Amino acid sequence: MKPLRIVMWSGPRNLSTAMMRSFGARADTSVVDEPFYAAYLAITGIHHPARDEIIANGETDWHRVAEACAREPVDPPIRYEKHMTHHMTEGVGLDWMRGAAIAFLIRDPRSVAASYAAKREDITAADIGNARQAEIFDIVADMQGMPPPVVDAADVRVAPEAVLRKLCAALAIRWDPTMLSWPAGPQPSDGIWGKHWYAAVNASTSFAPPEGVRPILPALLENVAAEARPHYERLARYRLLP
Repeated sequence: MKPLRIVMWSGPRNLSTAMMRSFGARADTSVVDEPFYAAYLAITGIHHPARDEIIANGETDWHRVAEACAREPVDPPIRYEKHMTHHMTEGVGLDWMRGAAIAFLIRDPRSVAASYAAKREDITAADIGNARQAEIFDIVADMQGMPPPVVDAADVRVAPEAVLRKLCAALAIRWDPTMLSWPAGPQPSDGIWGKHWYAAVNASTSFAPPEGVRPILPALLENVAAEARPHYERLARYRLLP
C-alpha cells in the first residue's frame, strides 16, 4: 500500500479525539495527537491547563514539527494527524501539508462553546478556531484545486458508518468497520493534555449518540458562538452528508 498522510483540521471540542480514536482503531493507521500544541503555547504565551508540562515534553520549534509531519509514514502505511486550527498562529507555515490527504472536522459553535467553557474559563472566538479553520480551508482548496472534504460532528453522531464511509472514499482509503469502535481508556498516542481534556472519550468505546436539546449559553458564550457561526456555516456547505 502506498504511504499516505491524513491531515485532519479541527477546532477544540469538535469530536476530534473520538475521530482520532476511530482512525487509530485501523490496523493500517498510526495517529498523531496535536503535534503543534507545544509550539503554539510557547509562541503565544497563552495559559492552558498543563501548559508547562506540555512545553517541557513537546517540540516548541514549529519548523521541526512541520518537518516531522511532512515525512511519509512507513509502517503502518497510513498516518492520521489530528491538528487544531488555532495552533497555526501567524508565521507558522503550512507547506508541510502538500501531498497529504486533507479533511476538515466541524461542529456547531454553540455546542463547541458550551463544551470548551466547561474545561477552560476564559474563551474567545479565536480559541475555538473557526475563523482560522476557514482560512486554512481556502488555502487547501487553492492548493488542491478543489474544496477538501468536510465532516460535521453532528452528522457523525447521527450516522457514523455512513459518514465515515464517505470520508474514507474522499481520502482514497478503504472503508474499515473497525473504525466504529475502540477500547476504553487513554491510549499511548494521546498527548499529555489528555488527562485534562479526554475524560469523556476515555470513557467511550464508540461515537456518542446525537446531541439532545441545544445548550443554553450565557451572553458571553452566545457572542463567541455568533462570531464563529458564519465561518462554520460556510464550511458546512461542503460537508459529507450521511
